[in-house]
Amino acid sequence: MCNSNFTDVVILAGGFGERLWPASTPEFPKQFMAFADGISFLQNAVIRALAVEPSGKILIISRPEICAELTKQVKALKEKLSGHQKKKIENDLYVIAEPCSRHTCPPLLLACKFLELAEKSEHLILVLTSDQVISPLENFVSDCKKAADFAHQGKFVCFAIPPYEPSTGFGYINMGEPLDSENSVLKIESFKEKPDLETAKAYLASGKYAWNSGMFGFSNSLFESEIKKYENEMYEAFKVFDTAEFPKPELLNSIKYIENWQPLNAAYSSVKSIAVDNAVAERTQNAVCVKASFNWDDVGSWDSFEKYFEQGEEEFISVESDGNFVYSDMPVALCGVQDLIVVVKNGKILVMKKGASSSVRNVVKKFKEKQ
Repeated sequence: MCNSNFTDVVILAGGFGERLWPASTPEFPKQFMAFADGISFLQNAVIRALAVEPSGKILIISRPEICAELTKQVKALKEKLSGHQKKKIENDLYVIAEPCSRHTCPPLLLACKFLELAEKSEHLILVLTSDQVISPLENFVSDCKKAADFAHQGKFVCFAIPPYEPSTGFGYINMGEPLDSENSVLKIESFKEKPDLETAKAYLASGKYAWNSGMFGFSNSLFESEIKKYENEMYEAFKVFDTAEFPKPELLNSIKYIENWQPLNAAYSSVKSIAVDNAVAERTQNAVCVKASFNWDDVGSWDSFEKYFEQGEEEFISVESDGNFVYSDMPVALCGVQDLIVVVKNGKILVMKKGASSSVRNVVKKFKEKQ
């Protein structure tokens, strides 16, 4: 029986946009890209946050250099929403700019401190990414209620995605004994790094492993106690918030925005960059997972992106060609070729064979070396 609900939602939105290059760039990363319906990854993440109906805040934590576009997109979404959801964004959504990138653990500790300054009470926090595709929404909300119940019990909750192929691109969760009658919440035995293909095949065949989605649920008190236990230097650095006052936000594109917050600058000046997976998830004795009933895709490649983008024949000219995908801001003609992905964006062109998406990061690296 699900009686709890997350009080607050944190959306991590600081990505650098390498995997969907050249459409996605550090200045305009993947979360800002839109599908055929015009709704971006980021806007969909905000829609999910609203669907959970948190009583408290919605925080989006990102890099200052992309916050203008970020708030622009949140404002555009706000204008499309109903009265209650529109008010929620106006009253309770904050964008916080990190002074520098510190991976995913420090921003989550920042979120805990910010929420405690907003309201000195127990917070049940749902952590979302800003660049995934999740459907249907009602299944996601239902799974979040299960996660909130266990977060309320002092658990560190992960969302486990049942794998449908032996992917080498994700970390895996080794699922243990069930903790509910529906066999949908399970103890986590261990976390596994991205495997090679043979290991991934073994994981898939066993039925005991799931993909780690990068979404989490926990209470602020549990998270801070685990940071104190496993990353004490970070815990000490963030004590500067103990005497801080709740910041007065400015408005950026009509969205509440916080940048150059003194205690945040002070804390970040001395903490290391570390993922929450390494800092907490893999170490805590309280890790459990909700086996997702929703469909999930991190859309980490052009091969994956194509599945979600309906393309009309009018978008490019094809002569004696078949099975190609074109994503371009100018006319493209293809002659006598098959199974290509052609991307023309931001003054750069990517032409690749379908299935070769893993090479894109190497392309980005080589471009950087030439600059």
